[in-house]
Amino acid sequence: MALLVALLSLLLSNRLVSDLAEEEREKMEVWALATETLVSESMADESDMDMSLVLRVLEGNTTIPLILYDKTSGEVVSSRNLKIPERDAEAFLIREMMRFERKHRPIELQGMNQLLYYDDSLLLKKLQLFPYLQLLVITLFVGLAFLALNRSRRAEQNRLWVGLSKETAHQLGTPISSLMAWIEYLKLKEVDPVLLSEIDKDVDRLQIIAERFSKIGSASGLDRTDIREAVQNAISYMEQRVSKEVTFKQELPADPVMVNLNGPLFDWVIENLTKNGVDAMQGQGVITYTVSEKGRFVFLDVTDTGKGLSKSQFKAIFLPGYTTKERGWGLGLSLVKRIVEENHGGKIFVRRSEPGKGTTFRIRLPKN
Repeated sequence: MALLVALLSLLLSNRLVSDLAEEEREKMEVWALATETLVSESMADESDMDMSLVLRVLEGNTTIPLILYDKTSGEVVSSRNLKIPERDAEAFLIREMMRFERKHRPIELQGMNQLLYYDDSLLLKKLQLFPYLQLLVITLFVGLAFLALNRSRRAEQNRLWVGLSKETAHQLGTPISSLMAWIEYLKLKEVDPVLLSEIDKDVDRLQIIAERFSKIGSASGLDRTDIREAVQNAISYMEQRVSKEVTFKQELPADPVMVNLNGPLFDWVIENLTKNGVDAMQGQGVITYTVSEKGRFVFLDVTDTGKGLSKSQFKAIFLPGYTTKERGWGLGLSLVKRIVEENHGGKIFVRRSEPGKGTTFRIRLPKN
């Protein structure tokens, strides 16, 4: 709607500009005719009233800049409504005359061998700029409205994420507590300790997941952490839960690489990227973790040898609901992006990928 209003306004303003330009052209033609009449010998017998009328026409132009040029002598005869500098006045008038000619065809004074050059009046120049100024204002208004709407939408999404996450953590709390009680009961029954130990690990894992959900969307604290340890912890966990045909490679610096991390949430990021890589490789291949530093940032690259992505998917895969899996929900990478960007002030993106040759995800984190 705003665009339509702007377009109509632009068309109307252009029409007004065209009409005013035509009117100014007619005024200049009348001015030229008055000049011809003034210098004509036939005016000798005319009445003073006619002469005064001619003079009024000539003196009435107070807005349109003009230059009268004599072709015979090659000199400027007169000029009006121009600010002429004291130095190089003649050169200035010649330049202005050439500029006027580029905008308007000069008017020839019949029988005088003179040309009248003229420019647009100040009013016409302002009117020519008005529609573009109006378009700029409308564009700024629409832009601000879009930003406000987008910010409102993002705030609503944030509230939804936070509410859903905290409700999930709350719902998980009850069965986890019940499972912990059953484990203690089974210990009293002298059940195989190895079996109980594995069950206990899985319950602890559920507790960590519940904790992660409770922290998503909240202003969770960040601790100075060696990112190498976060990578190694995630690998240790995933190695026990994926196919033995998946090989994990680490390319980590010899010295600690310290960044501000929320441990449980960042572990989730690495695990999610790892699980995506395993699924893309269909349980067989190599996943490589590379940590590097440059300037103010630390980089973590997670590379798989899976089926890869097309360029059109580079951004789409981070959208909620987007998935390439038959039974996927399309929330994993969306959560990863939120954790990296909202909780850690970083950025995650597909660094490179090619169908059939694997994918590299890059996480960029500020050092401080």
